[in-house]
Amino acid sequence: MAGIGFTLTQLRYFAAAAELGSMTAASRELMVSQSAVSTAVAQLERELGVQLLLRHHARGLTLTAAGEAFYRELRGYLVHTSELAEVARSAGQALTGDLTIGCFTTLGPFELPRLLTACEQDHPGIRIAVVEDEHAALKQALRSGRCELALMYSYDLDDDIGHVRVGVAPPYVLVANGHRFARRGKVALKELADEPMVLLDLPHSGQYLERLVESAGVHPKVRHRTAGFETVRAMVANGQGWSVLNQRPASNTTYDGAEVVPLEITDPIEPLEVVLASMKGARLTARAHAFVRSSARVSRRRTDR
Repeated sequence: MAGIGFTLTQLRYFAAAAELGSMTAASRELMVSQSAVSTAVAQLERELGVQLLLRHHARGLTLTAAGEAFYRELRGYLVHTSELAEVARSAGQALTGDLTIGCFTTLGPFELPRLLTACEQDHPGIRIAVVEDEHAALKQALRSGRCELALMYSYDLDDDIGHVRVGVAPPYVLVANGHRFARRGKVALKELADEPMVLLDLPHSGQYLERLVESAGVHPKVRHRTAGFETVRAMVANGQGWSVLNQRPASNTTYDGAEVVPLEITDPIEPLEVVLASMKGARLTARAHAFVRSSARVSRRRTDR
């Protein structure tokens, strides 16, 4: 059997060019010359006997069908080679190296700091980078290999994405301090059916929240839609309507100094799971496994309180 003629460097250069869609961008990312990237990719294509990338004048690069299949398999291989190198460097020592995780935008202030701190305490040698984005973008980041794990809600996860629960986020109603129900502590959603609603309208979140209200037989009269969590709270505090949220800040004071009041929902609604998601079948690095374990430990500690 003929030996394999391509090198790990060629594979890494091709992966960067494929991911970034540009030889120039790949050279900047890798801190090498553009000609080095171009030559490595050309040598790899010659060795494999197939074209992997299409070069478009002034429009960058696109993957051929063969290139897409090759790149899909290559991502896992490169993760594994990095892991092998880390095993050799870290034999008998603490875990070290880089880990990139995604985080759903509204979860960041509430869940992310404690998980980062827990992992740092358990494994101070792991360097964690965070990519914050909305739900659909995080799923794409997992598929592209841009991040290895993603902290997100459990709704609308596709069949190729697995997850581990690290928390729960029960929905609650938010009203202004002067609202007629503000002193009751709880409310049924039907009691708010005739009042305007302020909707947190992030991709997927907006649909989830509208479906939640509709599940109680209420068609929400949405007055305002906004992607800002604190904007929702401020609008509610100033009498623009009521809202439903999942994450609950420690303070009921909004950025503008007004007050909101959280109310328990008496309707039978399941709490939303907070999860660490990853691609099914992907080989997670030891660093990713360590982050999951640290997060699960913190989650159990909160549940036991």
